[in-house]
Order: sequence, then structure tokens, then C-alpha cells
Amino acid sequence: MLYIAPSILAADYAALGQDVRKVANADLLHVDIMDGHFVPNLSFGPDLTRAVDGVTEQFLDMHLMIEQPERWFDTYVAAGGDRLIFHVEAVRDVSAAARSAHEAGAQAGFAVKPGTPIEPYLEHVELVEEVMIMSVEPGFGGQKFMPEVLAKAEALRAHIADAGLGTIIAIDGGIAASTIAQAAAAGVESFVAGSAVFGSDDPAAAVDKLRELARAAQAGPAAR
Repeated sequence: MLYIAPSILAADYAALGQDVRKVANADLLHVDIMDGHFVPNLSFGPDLTRAVDGVTEQFLDMHLMIEQPERWFDTYVAAGGDRLIFHVEAVRDVSAAARSAHEAGAQAGFAVKPGTPIEPYLEHVELVEEVMIMSVEPGFGGQKFMPEVLAKAEALRAHIADAGLGTIIAIDGGIAASTIAQAAAAGVESFVAGSAVFGSDDPAAAVDKLRELARAAQAGPAAR
């Protein structure tokens, strides 16, 4: 499996509908929700989510960088969200949060900050459809990729394989043509890319190039 997920945080907000249509070849869209509390920045809310859902049929990954995310699950599902990704650092009970996301009618996922170890949360992987590794500090786009977090992807891949799970490993932060191959080689399957896509003169071509690079890395040296 391989998914390229353009982050609309890097899109042109004055022409958001046009930018979304430019990446119709992407596998899904990544929507960053920030509350100014869990992370030191504000971004989109349910109204913008609803607007994006109105101009595309693409799957919407909702990255909830907010405190008490469970309070908002129903709201973001109603706005068009398909998968609710909450931070383990923002909830008291990962299992309960995953269950609440499913009860709201969405897929569930959890994210971990760069400094948060993955091992304490491996027991919850079977409860979610996706685990997202942050390769930058959450809250702002355009940060430099942190390769040291790839050890988490390797640990996740081993756990998922041993348990026979279908959970997707995603990565968010600093993904570009220069970094996507090493992430794919570590076992990542879903790649959030912001400026690497929307900062390109041809966003659709950028999506295709990232997919090509990730696919080659997944296949291994013999395929390149």
C-alpha cells in the first residue's frame, strides 16, 4: 500500500478549491486542525472542512492537533472527515478515543510527537486504522524532516507484521523528494506532504513524483 496525502495547510487559502482540484490524483487529503492550545497555532475548523469536502470526493484525513479531541469527533465527521487522527499526548485513554472515533462513524488513527516513544502505544495499534509518526514538531508547516523518528516506523512495521495487522503507518512533516525514500524504506506507507506539493509549479506532477520515489524505495534497491 502507498498513499500520498497533500496537506492543505500549504495550499493557497484564497484559491483553496482550485488547489484541491489540482491534486485530484492524490490518494487522500490531509486536513490539519489546530486549536492554539495543544499546539501554538490556529488553523482550520469544521466549516473549512465542510467546504473542502464539497469540492472533492477524496478521503479526508483529519489531523486533530487539539485538546480533548473526542469532544469534536462527531462535528468533524459531520463536516466530511473520514479518518480522525488524535494525538496520544492529548487523550487520557487511547483505546477509548479510538472507540469514540469509530462510534462517530469514522476510521481512527493516533499520532505521536517526535519526542514520544512508540513502544507504550504498540498495544493500541490493533484498535486503529492508522498510526501517524510526526517527523516535525506539530503546529507549523515547512519544518525540517527529523530522520531519527524513522526508528518508530521500523518498530511499528515489525509489530504490525508480527500481529498480522493491516494498520497503516503514516508520516507527517518535512516529506519531500529528498526525504520520502528513506521514510518508505523504513516501512512508512502514507506520506503527508505540504509545501513539496502545493509549493510546486505543478502539484499533480509533484504528487506523481513522490509516489514514484516511495514506490521505488518500497520495492528495494533491486527495483531501482
